[in-house]
Amino acid sequence: MLEKVAAVHPLMPLSSSEITTCAHLVGDQYPLGTSLQFKAITLLEPKKEHVIPYLAAERERTCLPGVARRAFVVYYIRNTSMDKLHEAIVDLSKGQMESVVRLGPEHHSSSDGEEIVRIEEIALGDKEVKAEIAKLQLPPGTIVVSDPWIYGSDGDRDERRQFQCFLYARNSKEADFNHYALPIAISPVVDVQTERVIRIDLLPTGTDQVNRETQPYIIRPPNDYVPEAQKLRANLKPLTVVQEEGASFTVSQGGHVIDWQKWSFRIGFNQREGMVLYNVYYDGRSLFYRLSLSDMSIPYADPRSPFHRKAAFDLGDAGAGIMANNLKLGCDCLGSIHYLSAVLSNEKGEAVPFENVVCIHEQDAGIGWKHTNYRTGRAALVRSRELIVQSIITVSNYEYVLAFVFNQAGEVGYEVRATGILSTQPIDDGVEVPWGTVVHPGVLAAHHQHIFCLRVDPALDGLDNRLAYGEVHALPRDPKMNPHGTGYVARETIVEESSGLDQDHNHSRTFEIQNAAIRNPINGKPVAYKIQAPPFQKMLADKDSFHHKRAEFADHPIYVTAYKEGELYAGGKYTNQSRGGSGIRGWANRKDNVKDTDIVVWVQFGINHIPRIEDFPVMPCEIVKVALKPVNFFCKNPALDVPPSEQAFNRSVLLSETHHQPTTGATVSQKGEVLL
Repeated sequence: MLEKVAAVHPLMPLSSSEITTCAHLVGDQYPLGTSLQFKAITLLEPKKEHVIPYLAAERERTCLPGVARRAFVVYYIRNTSMDKLHEAIVDLSKGQMESVVRLGPEHHSSSDGEEIVRIEEIALGDKEVKAEIAKLQLPPGTIVVSDPWIYGSDGDRDERRQFQCFLYARNSKEADFNHYALPIAISPVVDVQTERVIRIDLLPTGTDQVNRETQPYIIRPPNDYVPEAQKLRANLKPLTVVQEEGASFTVSQGGHVIDWQKWSFRIGFNQREGMVLYNVYYDGRSLFYRLSLSDMSIPYADPRSPFHRKAAFDLGDAGAGIMANNLKLGCDCLGSIHYLSAVLSNEKGEAVPFENVVCIHEQDAGIGWKHTNYRTGRAALVRSRELIVQSIITVSNYEYVLAFVFNQAGEVGYEVRATGILSTQPIDDGVEVPWGTVVHPGVLAAHHQHIFCLRVDPALDGLDNRLAYGEVHALPRDPKMNPHGTGYVARETIVEESSGLDQDHNHSRTFEIQNAAIRNPINGKPVAYKIQAPPFQKMLADKDSFHHKRAEFADHPIYVTAYKEGELYAGGKYTNQSRGGSGIRGWANRKDNVKDTDIVVWVQFGINHIPRIEDFPVMPCEIVKVALKPVNFFCKNPALDVPPSEQAFNRSVLLSETHHQPTTGATVSQKGEVLL
């Protein structure tokens, strides 16, 4: 038994020493010399029923109750006859193993950085792959690059863990040359267990499924995104963000607790979800127990083999934490910035520092509210300021800028900016296909959807919440009540059972999370937060497809379920080559009571990306947002007390003219007469 871990906050991410302790404890269960491949060593969050009393005691500054500190470990045993994936739970408070479970052969873990590099080497080092590449007759010095993709599922020879490798050429020794402009129609498939190429797929490059024999390659002109390849604009003046007195937020508890403009919350960070927010409060009132990006799926539209399997689950197949950028390397954030670093594990079970994976900063967000009294010409104006909690992940070719956005009016949003480089494939000259766009000579970018799932664990003035939706309907014409046919009313429906729900833009359907036990003192309505999400196109792959079965969250814009421990990932715990059946769709089908109880709301949003030629060689940010906004939660605009926007404070260079127009008014005399 190793030394016990000293008491720390129950929601604090694992430390380096805790990760090392877990690896040692797991390794000690096996004979000396057993080779383990660790896939995740991460915090196993305590049960909510244990954390809530701790958080309450922390707020009230009373004696903190003890909460067991546990870790969740996923690993393979290498060099065994079967691909043996295991889960273990380590009790760090006691310094001992709690449980070990060997999973079935249908479960496959996520990839990791070391594994991806190894797969690249296997694919490019294979004798038959080299022979196929030689048929291309590439110019001397050409570098061939491999992009390993999670194999996906179609029910055909896909039980073992595999990678589909897509190859590209680079006609330069410059490592940042855009190889996605030179795709190759050779695609090796690598078996992860045997570490061998088991098949070479030749990609279709015409309008049908026909795979041609490898032909000499036509080298296309480069299409690079790096600044040295451009003639840069010379007329852009500097725009600097200077906060002479520093930022308005404070950071405590090792950078994990943030207080800003009546907001208070805790930040966690883990291998799969990346950023997680806990215990979110505004002005001393509880709003959310936990907020996180639960899952995402990116299914592609090309129906031909092997592209029909192409569907990335970037969180479950890779991880938003393990793929996070070091934000200090570029100007990813501006102003007075606080960086949060993390410690994650590698395949050896070692603790690896991830520097500056979260940046926290303020930004101006334009006018927050304004009114000009045209009778006096006086304008009351407040500029809105936002707090940005941001992380950026790179998953092979794509980047996602992920941010929680708080404002001074009690609103919190989640924003995704999709950028990076399109995943490309070769296409013959003069060919067009309806499932993609030619973005460069010989280069096709297939249509694809980006489907995100935001997990909202609400605690609006307590845990007993419910989901309702409001709709707006026209009143029927009535000679007494609606003689002119102009009236309309809002109607509300309470969701009673766990289920998936759809938008209805014809009736302006709006979903609200409510606490029916707490009423607004002015209008008597339940306090609530509404979900403001963009129109969502459900997954286009049909219901019998593996894409649809696996992305269980992608068939409804809203799901609501009863809270259950461990139900964090909408697509299931293991998405790599998954078959479906272990995620949100099944949880919702339990038809649990979700009225006035502890619930979880899952919000789907995304982009149907029909590539433009302007998206290449690098894509301008495509922005999609979800907002959680107070409804009858406060008694007035909560941003009324924000100081007015004035020149002395903002120091703008130019002043706008005031708006003042002629006016008149009537005065009531002491006799009650109305005088002009």
